[in-house]
Parts: sequence; structure tokens; C-alpha cells
Amino acid sequence: MLVVEDDQFVRSALIRQLTEASYTVRSVGTALEALREVAQIGFDVVILDLGLPDLDGAEALKMLRGITDVPVIVATARDDEAEIVRLLNDGADDYLVKPFSVAHLSARMTAVLRRARGGGAGEPGGAAALPTVLRVGGLAVDPLRRQAQLDGVTLDLTRREFDLLAYLAGRPGVVVPRRELLAEVWRQAYGDDQTIDVHLSWLRRKLGETAARPRYLHTLRGVGVKLEPPAEHT
Repeated sequence: MLVVEDDQFVRSALIRQLTEASYTVRSVGTALEALREVAQIGFDVVILDLGLPDLDGAEALKMLRGITDVPVIVATARDDEAEIVRLLNDGADDYLVKPFSVAHLSARMTAVLRRARGGGAGEPGGAAALPTVLRVGGLAVDPLRRQAQLDGVTLDLTRREFDLLAYLAGRPGVVVPRRELLAEVWRQAYGDDQTIDVHLSWLRRKLGETAARPRYLHTLRGVGVKLEPPAEHT
């Protein structure tokens, strides 16, 4: 894992305790160092402090998301719901409010890694109950290989976009409530509708559609979202 923390005392304590817990840890103290490390090394997870000296952690998160889908857990002293929702919208997979214990961090990392490795979207409880490939019109979604194609062309999806698409593809034609999406795809007990809307917007763009002219993704205002084949495929 990569620990991005500018406070030398906190960083040393985290490294020591995580190493004692059998994790392999690298650490840096600035956002630019973190970007260089992530570009060169395949980490399983990044722990990102927001109070960095060279760049705000939220901006660093956006830059990280531009080059990698590695799970990112934000460590923040800002216990504010609006701020947390903004960070999740910007690509954080989870967050911890300082101070926190290594046991708490370890539990969060385990959950994030489980979802990243396929125990999340479309597989409640980690059970592999879905068909090998989910097909909805010209869409083909393979949850095991984490690949999606539209009319034979592979889609370049972020991990969260894929999770959302796979969850909806496992329930074609069914209106999935937003609260269910937050719980099953984002693993959040609460959140803002904007969290879902942002990812739906990105996903629509990659599917070649818009909210005004939907083909696969249909939003029922105040109810939820459904994925169904367009008319030419029915």
C-alpha cells in the first residue's frame, strides 16, 4: 500500500503499525511524490491525507483518478457530510475521519479490496450467482473478467462505472432505487443523489447517449434507474 501523509510523526506511526500487521508499506509526504509512485508501482490501495503541503488532497485525488483506478481511502479531519460526499464523487472509495486506529483502517481496506476484486456489484455477499456474461441489447458485461463491450467494442470504464453498469445489467428492465445503488455499489448507508448522477453522466457518455436522449440508461425521477435495451434491440 501507499501511505500519503505529510506529518512525519503520523506517517512513521502508521508505517510501523501497518508493517507489524503484515502489510507492505511505502510512504510519501507530498501529492507529486504520490503521483510518481502510483505511476511506477502497482499498489493495492492508497491511503491519502487531505492536508498535503504542495497540493490539496482533493485535487490530488482527482489527479490520481486520471491515471489509475487503484482504491483510495481518504484520511480527513473534516467530519462534514458535504465534504465527504464531494470526495466520494471525486473518486474516493472510502474515508476515515482522524484520529483512527490501525484496526479500523485495516477493516476499511479489507472491505474496499474485497469490492475492488469482484465481491461487490451484482454479487451480494460475494456469491457468484450471476451468469458468466450479462447481455442487455448490444451490451455484454463480464463481471468475472470485469470487462464490458458495446456492440463488440470494449468500453474503457473506471472501476466504479463498471460496478454500476454490472449491477444494473444484472437486473435488466428493473427500476433500481437510488438507495439500493448507494448500498450495493457504493457500500454507503447514506449519500447525495449527486454521487449517482455524476457516475451515470460519465457512464452515459461512454455508452454514447445523454440524459435527454437515453438509449440504455433510464432515470425515473425520484424513483431510481433502470438499464434496458434500446428499441432497435428489442
